[in-house]
Parts: sequence; structure tokens; C-alpha cells
Amino acid sequence: MFNWKVLFGLLFLVIMACSDSNDDPNQILPNVPVNETVFLNNPEYINLQVVGGWAYTNGGISGIVIYRSGINNFVAFERSAPHLEPQACSVMVVRNSIIMQCACDKSEFSILDGGPLTDGINVAARQYRTELQGGNVLRITNF
Repeated sequence: MFNWKVLFGLLFLVIMACSDSNDDPNQILPNVPVNETVFLNNPEYINLQVVGGWAYTNGGISGIVIYRSGINNFVAFERSAPHLEPQACSVMVVRNSIIMQCACDKSEFSILDGGPLTDGINVAARQYRTELQGGNVLRITNF
């Protein structure tokens, strides 16, 4: 005899496994497509020629901070503070070449990994994928 309870149980498990989950802890920020190409030889990116250098670029919600973390390694973070609704004062700026700071509440985040440096904030800066192409072209995406 066919067991309908088993069938419905299995169907429920399959539906739950396929359900849309949002793994982004920065749920307060809207999701926008990011697909930026940065030509590292351009003068505005001169600071990215050395490890430890950083620069701003367009894209994302409020712009992107790029940090050169190694000879062939880059990280890119959203400039909108991850714990606030996007607004003029929530656009983070780089301080002392290693800290991203939000003007709204002076909260700080590490430029190395996006981690929060301010007590009471438990969400990191939104990080985007980076891919170095041909040595002088950096692609920044969120897909």
C-alpha cells in the first residue's frame, strides 16, 4: 500500500531545500547588480600599484573601496555602511589607510576584511568579488 505521508514528507523536504535563502548578513542594504571594470594603469588608481594601497571607484550602492591586499590580490567593499539605510552620511570613507568610517555614527570597519571595529555592530561591510585579468584589469562583481 502506498504511503502518502512519506510522499508528502519527502516533498516538503525537497521544497525546503530548494527554497530561496538569503545568506547576505547585510540585509538592510538593497541588492544591486555590480559589474565594474577597473583599469589599474589609469591615474586615479595609482595608489593600487602597491600592496596596501586603496582607491574609490564607481559601482554598487554608494561606490566601492578597492584595497590591494597582496601582489595579485585585491578586495572590494561597498561604501554604504552595512548597518544603516543608505543615506548621504552613511557613505564610508577611508581613514589612516586601514579603516573605513561611517560619518553618521563614526562606526569603523577594517579595510582588510570588512569586519566591524566598533562595539555593538555585528555585521561586516558588504564585500564584492574581485578578479585580476591580465595584470592591469580588475573586475569587480557580485555574481
